[in-house]
Amino acid sequence: MIKVGLTGGIGSGKSTAARVFEQLGIPVYNSDERAKELYHSDPILKKEVVQLLGSEAYQEGQLNKAWVAERVFEDNELLSKLNALVHPAVGRDFYAWTQRNSNAPYLMKEAAILFESGAYLAMDAVVHVYAPLEIRIARVMKRDGVSRADVLARVDKQWTDEQRREGSQFEIVNDGRSLMVPQILSIHENIIRRSNS
Repeated sequence: MIKVGLTGGIGSGKSTAARVFEQLGIPVYNSDERAKELYHSDPILKKEVVQLLGSEAYQEGQLNKAWVAERVFEDNELLSKLNALVHPAVGRDFYAWTQRNSNAPYLMKEAAILFESGAYLAMDAVVHVYAPLEIRIARVMKRDGVSRADVLARVDKQWTDEQRREGSQFEIVNDGRSLMVPQILSIHENIIRRSNS
């Protein structure tokens, strides 16, 4: 089973690309969405989060997101420890998902921090979605209603486009001028050929 990572900086258009791959019949695992769900549904993760942050991490069984975010935002060491709990939980969930979707031509894992988390090591190929920084900033400011400084703070926590490009086998350019669908179709056909060879 060929597993393909899909990544890119915040605001690059990963989700848009993922939807096109899904239209082509490729199951896409959304790591960020699943991680949010696992905070509630994975009893192992829940227990570990409480051990790390304290019982205030959950209120009435729900993750106390604002409180947790406040705790880890300024404390990189604590954030690293929290990520070290979440990534294995996502890994376990992804493995179970791959078993359920093993009949697909190939599987895709969408993750903003595919490289930073080490998840790329389990992929057979990586697709990098690229958009120029200024376009990304404008998109995220509009989408999330946040300031330029907020977006740049998030960008600073991720790998650079150059780093992601080095580790990727394919790239989709989403600069507002290049058409994404033909690029995606070309990558899709290339991966299908690989999976059949």
